Order: sequence, then structure tokens, then C-alpha cells
Amino acid sequence: MSAGILLINLGSPDSPSVGDVRRYLREFLMDGRVIDTPWPLRTAIVYGCILPFRPKESAHAYQSVWTKEGSPLIAICRRVQAQLQERVGIPVELAMRYQNPSIEDALGKLADQDVEQLLLIPMFPHYAMSSYETAVERVKELLARHAPRMTLTVQPPYYDAPGYISALTASAAGYLNDGYDHLLFSFHGVPERQIKRSDPTGCHCLKSGNCCEVSSPAHATCYRAQCFKTVKAFVSQANIPATKYSIAFQSRLGRDPWLAPSTEGELQRLASSGVKKLLVICPAFVADCLETIEEIGMRGRDTFLEAGGQRFTQIPCLNEHPLWLAALEKIVGTFLTQNEDCRAVGLDSGARANGS
Repeated sequence: MSAGILLINLGSPDSPSVGDVRRYLREFLMDGRVIDTPWPLRTAIVYGCILPFRPKESAHAYQSVWTKEGSPLIAICRRVQAQLQERVGIPVELAMRYQNPSIEDALGKLADQDVEQLLLIPMFPHYAMSSYETAVERVKELLARHAPRMTLTVQPPYYDAPGYISALTASAAGYLNDGYDHLLFSFHGVPERQIKRSDPTGCHCLKSGNCCEVSSPAHATCYRAQCFKTVKAFVSQANIPATKYSIAFQSRLGRDPWLAPSTEGELQRLASSGVKKLLVICPAFVADCLETIEEIGMRGRDTFLEAGGQRFTQIPCLNEHPLWLAALEKIVGTFLTQNEDCRAVGLDSGARANGS
């Protein structure tokens, strides 16, 4: 059987125009795993409170990060796709959960190349219903509709996998060695209700102040616990003192309680407490995008400097870092090894990946 890979990320508008941004936001926000309220209420929120105002503001933000290649997120992911395919020697396609390149088109291209065994690699290290879960479930839905003979394997979250952590610490090493007062880990935020809904036990997540430190089956789908495990692995490998780092959550939407503290509030607190040289890293994103370039690198910088900070440095995402590509290659190699029927295609690359 022939094997193929599908990389999937969240998505971006086709252009920074107000119309394209509105179409993107409509698809994104009407997803019941993003705004997880009943359809009538979700429709009222999106069409009545967000779409009349938000697209213009968001279009301006996208215009500030747009490149000659288009969306930074998609341009970076396409380069990762091309380089990974060179490494593994089997078809690798790219899709976005929302907008383009679409999942349907990617599955069609894989089917045209006679792929029968498909490995889906969500480009989200952590499990969240509004990113990892919605992407996986949408691929399953469209695969059953358009390519029912294709067998699907899904890469689990890799929030503390050695390859991911090694790539993350290596990408930050130069910035850490340059000197800093404090390192802020800024993760994308999610509403607290989604943490509770993802808890299969129904009685663990957010039930106590130390729930993420107490072993539980809930951690397999707990975004907060997985973020904390990423930080724990990173600071251990990079030898970061406990007094020199903190964790925050960005991109809040709406009035419901979200994971805390907020990144904006933490930036203000750190500057007010005397931190002058600040590093910020965003481990939940493997490719730079609006949330890292504009929200952190532009608005976050202004927040910190206006509150009294002196030097703000954002550590880029993994993007095309060689160790990140090696980690992806190893994931593919493991998949090929576990699926013996696929080994005739890509055997050499799989063996090389397992030894990387």
C-alpha cells in the first residue's frame, strides 16, 4: 500500500481584504468547536456582534503582516511541506481547517497519487477542541465522504515529545544566551468551559488549583495540562531558573472566563515589577502567524514598553528549523515502520528518520 502525509493547520484569509477576512471569520467562528454554544446563540453572536465590526479591524491587522508570498502562516507551512516531502520521499500535502488550501483539495491530490494509508499530522502540539480536535474531526468527516478507502492514522499531540522540545529549545537558544531578565511563555487561550468539556472524567479539570499537577486520564485531552508540561520540559532542558519564567494565555474572545493570566496583563505586570529585558515564546504555534507576529510582536511589544519595559524580544516559532523538520521526519518514519505494507514506498527515508 502507498503512504501519504497530510499536514493541517488552522487557516488564514485568502487576502487581507475586508471581504476575505469576513469569509474566514464566518467559517472559523461558526464552528461549534470554536464557539461551543447552541447554534442559534452562536449565530446571534457571530452575525450580530462580531461580523458587523471585527472584519475591518482584523483586515488591518492582516495587512500589517501580509507578505509578497501572501499569508505568513500558509507561506511557512508550504515551505515545511516541500522540505518534508524531500526528506521522506512520499506524498505530503498541506491543508487548512478553514479556507485554503482546503482539506478537500488535499485529499483529492493524495487520492490521485493512489495513497491508501494516510498519516494526519495536526500542526498543533497540544490538544484543544478549537484547534486539534476540530481539524482531526473535519478530516475524518471529509475522508469518509471523498476517499472512504483511505485508511487514516492521526498523530497524537506531541506537547512534550523529545523531538518537539529539542527543536523548541534549540530555536530559542541564541535568544536565551543573549541575556534576559524574564522569559514569558504565551500560549493561545481557550475558554475554561472548553477545558471542562474536554475532560472525559467530568470531575478533574479546573476542580482544584493544582489539577494539572495531579495525574489523571483527563490530561490526554487537557490543553492547560499539556501547556504546563511543555513548559516543564523546556525549562528543564534549557536550564531556566524557576524565578525567570512565567506562563500566560493570549487571544481572548468574549466575556466568559478564559485561561489565566492573560498575556496582556502579564506583560504589564512584568514591566511594572521591574523586568527590563523580556523574551516571549509562543510554543502552541509551530509557524508564525497573525497571533505571533501582530498580536505579540507588535501589540504585545507596545504593551510591555508602554508599561516601563526597555527591551522586548519575541522568539520566532519553529517555522523551518532543521530540528523541527527532523522531528516531523521521525514521526513519518515511525508511521512507516508501524505500517509494514507502506514500507516498500519510503522505506529508506523512514529508516533514516528513525535514526535522526
